[in-house]
Amino acid sequence: MKVEAYLFAGVAFFFLVTDVLYAVGSREPAGIAALTMSFVMLTLIGFYFGVMYRRKGRRPEDRKGAEIRERVGRLDFFPPHSVYPVLTATGSAVFAVGVVYGLWLALIGLGVLLGGAFGLVFQFAGRED
Repeated sequence: MKVEAYLFAGVAFFFLVTDVLYAVGSREPAGIAALTMSFVMLTLIGFYFGVMYRRKGRRPEDRKGAEIRERVGRLDFFPPHSVYPVLTATGSAVFAVGVVYGLWLALIGLGVLLGGAFGLVFQFAGRED
């Protein structure tokens, strides 16, 4: 993840330089805010990759002589079926329509959306591997 950290840090530095030059030459707040947020988000991602590299060290794909079997193992638990993705999508659609047609519909959509998201997160919370 060291390469990824350097990659995102380099792009973040580019946005920082661009932001400073744009702020000096333009004085337009929307562009300055967009460039600043781009810099902040890329910095956070680069920081995350850097911390993960320090914690876990080099991955097999970072070494030239690595074998495929070094990365083999159990991936994760994938549920066979769930109603919560459909509930989340329905809530998102109702919320988006509610933004156009009225607050009452948006609040209903937000409730359905939060219920679906809550269900997705905690559906298998008590499951033991």
